[in-house]
Amino acid sequence: MGGAMLGGAGPRSGGCGSELRVLSETNTTVFRGEGVRDPARPRRSLLSVQSGFNYRPNKSAFLWGPRKTGKTTFLAQRFPKSMRYDLLQTDLLFDLLKRPSRLREEIEAAPAAVRAHPFVIDEVQKAPALLDEVHWLIENRHIQFILTGSSARKLKRGRANLLGGRAWRFEMHPLVSPEIPDLDLLRALQRGLLPAHYLDPHYRRSLQAYVRDYLKEEVFDEGLTRNIPAFSRFFDALGYSHGELTNYANIARDCGVDSKTVKEYYQIVMDTLLGSTIAPFTKRGGRSTITKAGKFYLFDVGVAGAITKRTLTEPRGEEFGRAFEHFVLMEIQAHRAYRGLDYDIHFWRTKSGLEVDFVLGGGEVAIEVKGGPIRPGDLRGIRAFADEHHPRTAIIVSMEPRASVREGIEIVPWREFLGRLWGDELLS
Repeated sequence: MGGAMLGGAGPRSGGCGSELRVLSETNTTVFRGEGVRDPARPRRSLLSVQSGFNYRPNKSAFLWGPRKTGKTTFLAQRFPKSMRYDLLQTDLLFDLLKRPSRLREEIEAAPAAVRAHPFVIDEVQKAPALLDEVHWLIENRHIQFILTGSSARKLKRGRANLLGGRAWRFEMHPLVSPEIPDLDLLRALQRGLLPAHYLDPHYRRSLQAYVRDYLKEEVFDEGLTRNIPAFSRFFDALGYSHGELTNYANIARDCGVDSKTVKEYYQIVMDTLLGSTIAPFTKRGGRSTITKAGKFYLFDVGVAGAITKRTLTEPRGEEFGRAFEHFVLMEIQAHRAYRGLDYDIHFWRTKSGLEVDFVLGGGEVAIEVKGGPIRPGDLRGIRAFADEHHPRTAIIVSMEPRASVREGIEIVPWREFLGRLWGDELLS
């Protein structure tokens, strides 16, 4: 079969883009950037990804992540001797769709030296029937697999064989701060943290193409919705509802569909790994606390900016503050995934408007994010939460140059906060 590749295979042409090449191979670093020297070069570091991808020999794994996060490049360097099946190659995909047993036949015929390494199947959601063959090979031939995917929707709807605990689940997120020395915050908020976009001077066109390709390849071509015009209007509506309390009725009215359909559209976006919902913190919630409506965030701050048509020229203003909050959430979500922790991420809000952006670990840590100068009124929400729920740590992540404490609340520069987060000082 022409699509399978043996040892030393480079990244696929359709995954992270031809501009993403492995720059260096060491025991601790996997680079995901372009072939240009750059002091701010993103890299997949031991601190974040490799410690998060805690793969064990004799164990298979799913590696989930949106397109262009760097899954293929990472695995090509992490497992350079593995045989790879790239299901973005149409000839290979059609062969395996027509006769899934061909995967088993090829792997059984592979030399013992090849079978000693895990087999990598990219974009496995495109051929769910292969999972039955994978299951059989794990059980009967003790073969290990690394299965990547950018959408779980097709697998869920088709009730595909998800291997019943025989494969661990891992996630790959966009770049995180430990991977980018001297992180340029404004650049990150404007371009996003997909490796190709962060380094791309033509990032606007790249982001627009990413959104168009998502709609075409992940949603429309896969037949995830029949009402293409309504879903396109819903996608535009994500712009004004992003990071806000989700009002299904209002969005449904704008899209010309009912609320049930809007909820289904949100589920499509989440199943295709483009975003997630943050639920309200309800522990000991009284009548004054919002307990039902959640908040939806896209997986990348740059993609969110493209959908909302946001332009940031300086680190100030309401739009900057929203993007800054989103960036902090991305770091928290990646920390939780890469550290293998399972702490909850919520927000807290009262009906009178008092709010805390993120509440972690069942109320252990309260985090408010402020993109401008800290004024006395900015402490009201987190102070109210602290008085009611007594978190172990209450922090305002800020643009302030130095840390301080006001009314018992820590005000921390954003770089210091990220150091504490990835140093496991907040939650571990």
